[in-house]
Amino acid sequence: MAGFADVDGAVTAEGGIAHFGDAFREQRRLAAGDAAAPLGDRAVIEVAGPERLGWLDAITSQAVGRLAAGESTELLVLDPQGHVEHAAGVVDDGSATWLIVDAADAEPLAAWLTRMKFRTQATVTVRPDLLLVGYVDGGSAAPAVASAASAPNGVSLVWVDPWQRVSAGGHQYAEVAAHPGADLAWRVAILSADQADVLADGLGADGLAGLLAAEALRIAAWRPRWATEVDERSLPHEADWIRTAVHLNKGCYRGQETVAKVHNLGHPPRRLAALHLDGSDAVLPAPGDPVFAGDEEVGRVTSVARHHEDGPIALAMLSRRAPAGDLVVRAEGADIAASQQVIVPADAGATADIPRLTRLSRRPSAPDPRDRG
Repeated sequence: MAGFADVDGAVTAEGGIAHFGDAFREQRRLAAGDAAAPLGDRAVIEVAGPERLGWLDAITSQAVGRLAAGESTELLVLDPQGHVEHAAGVVDDGSATWLIVDAADAEPLAAWLTRMKFRTQATVTVRPDLLLVGYVDGGSAAPAVASAASAPNGVSLVWVDPWQRVSAGGHQYAEVAAHPGADLAWRVAILSADQADVLADGLGADGLAGLLAAEALRIAAWRPRWATEVDERSLPHEADWIRTAVHLNKGCYRGQETVAKVHNLGHPPRRLAALHLDGSDAVLPAPGDPVFAGDEEVGRVTSVARHHEDGPIALAMLSRRAPAGDLVVRAEGADIAASQQVIVPADAGATADIPRLTRLSRRPSAPDPRDRG
């Protein structure tokens, strides 16, 4: 992020550039597509080789075996019990597959993929020489960022976040007429350091936004992230991640039985919720702060931001048994009133109109004797 860090007003923080002097103005411009955000807290993994797509398809939650050049999606790596271990945005250019990950997960994911190669014709390389810039499509900044993106194999490396709609094979648990993610046409361009320097000079401070702005838009869109919403117990159902990162009708992969079981029977043990926080005391909670319903602790805050329109907002992972009404967040000894918006219902998968899976493996299910004449 050296080129961006040299822009007047840039304020660096752990993981990247927090803001360029005016976080709220940057957020408004980023939301309108008139600014771009250097994502120093993300990293890139390159997966090359002729067998890369079929191999990734077999070991992850997403159907990527026939991913076309320039096409984007996202995937999860699950443990045998269905818990989320890794998450990545995916774009393929016809010769290599590029994974966009949270920076702290880059080396662990690359190491896991390398262990899983066996004789597969694929290579896995963390690319610290490449930088990431996020932007909202449709505004004045989009052409500059898209044109600066690397294209080592003739296809521009721009990841289109699938969160705007339910992906093929996915399912949405949120019971809302208008999902807030539908309004966020989020893109992430992969750039070389030289390309990033040219872009920084071209956009200048007026055309740039920091991580605070990018996080506020993500939280407002209810978009989960590995670095914030994932712990050792996380199931994709709990964060409504099945809508874009899990293909319910593909073949076997590690953790698939749990995905199918929880999806079919319902009642994931926890559920993600959106919180609108009382900002009258100017106290903002931190990730990890406890959430209470009365005197009972029912969950923890996972992400927090100040939104340019909605004010203080947060995502919280709650117990399935947490009530759907107003809650309280305890931060720095202060109790902050929180109006809850349910994202994943407590009965998700049990009473919703959910397509039922007929099998847990590639083996055909036995015929039902009741179907005989």
